[in-house]
Amino acid sequence: MILYGHPFSAYCQKALIALYETATAFEFRVVGADAAVNAEFEALWPLKRFPVLVDGDWTLPEASIIVEHIAPHFLAGGLEARLLDRVFDNYVMTPLQKIVGDALRPEGARDPHGVAKAHATLDRSYAWLDAHMAGRQWAAFEFGLGDCAAGPALFYGDWVHPIPAEHAALRAYRARLAARPSFARAIEEARPFRHYFPLGAPDRD
Repeated sequence: MILYGHPFSAYCQKALIALYETATAFEFRVVGADAAVNAEFEALWPLKRFPVLVDGDWTLPEASIIVEHIAPHFLAGGLEARLLDRVFDNYVMTPLQKIVGDALRPEGARDPHGVAKAHATLDRSYAWLDAHMAGRQWAAFEFGLGDCAAGPALFYGDWVHPIPAEHAALRAYRARLAARPSFARAIEEARPFRHYFPLGAPDRD
């Protein structure tokens, strides 16, 4: 297998968690500095969004699809696992990317209204997720698809919009995810790139 992406990409980390959890052999081709790798990547997926996994005759874009391909057993929670995957991608990752993306814009092109809405979405998402995680160890049944999505979403989400102290169940879940060997490995591999984070990476993680 060949994975195209970048270590500091949250969605690549989502796929890496599944690869590391299952001890799957793969080659990681980092998109960015190498023109040949960039050309391969664009030929495989003209939309140029990573990660993309090549497995024999299969070319698979989209992190959720990659996780399901690598680890079908991560769907043990059924619809609940898929639901949590969608919640973390759409209601945590999407608003945090809106905030980060806005910080990268020139001063006159920023969208304060959109950023305010993104922060409000994170507030509502954190409250719902905290209630969902009460009494649970993982997002749905055993460690699976929802947790692969949750790891980077909550890790970077807490940088952008800190999880309130009163959401103790969600904060504890984030800590468990960060300590999980598969995600801890992805975090460490991304550490050299933290200076690119436009809002400033905190020292606490």
